[in-house]
Amino acid sequence: MAFSQEIKDLIFNAHQDHCVCMLATSGENGPNISPKGSMIVYDDEHLAYWERGKRSALDNLRKDPRVCVMYSNKAAAERGDLPHPGGIFRFYGTAEIHERGEFRDKVRTMLQEREINHDGAEEGFAVLIKLDRAVNMRGDSLN
Repeated sequence: MAFSQEIKDLIFNAHQDHCVCMLATSGENGPNISPKGSMIVYDDEHLAYWERGKRSALDNLRKDPRVCVMYSNKAAAERGDLPHPGGIFRFYGTAEIHERGEFRDKVRTMLQEREINHDGAEEGFAVLIKLDRAVNMRGDSLN
């Protein structure tokens, strides 16, 4: 998948634009949806985020790494500022947890300053999501 710079920037700036990406997971207690303000496009095949909450989403990932990430920005869609109609993007894939090591450290350097310096960030770790597909709200591919 090749993402436009525009989509990369939208994901990177989602928190600042008041439309935090939401991570959907599933586990023993059913589905869970969590905001992930640190979500980034790592490369054309992966999303990544910094896990510092270490709650239900993390528990679920350890049991079932399949995820869906949703980006929704209705205001930008209504202004015509998005490359796809509707303002909703969905990313489907499989997550890997990186609690230590070079990859963990690299992802941390790619985050916005507010995430790097947030309380608890030092004890956090990287989650890499290998993408299977990325679609707009109509189900059309983003690339």
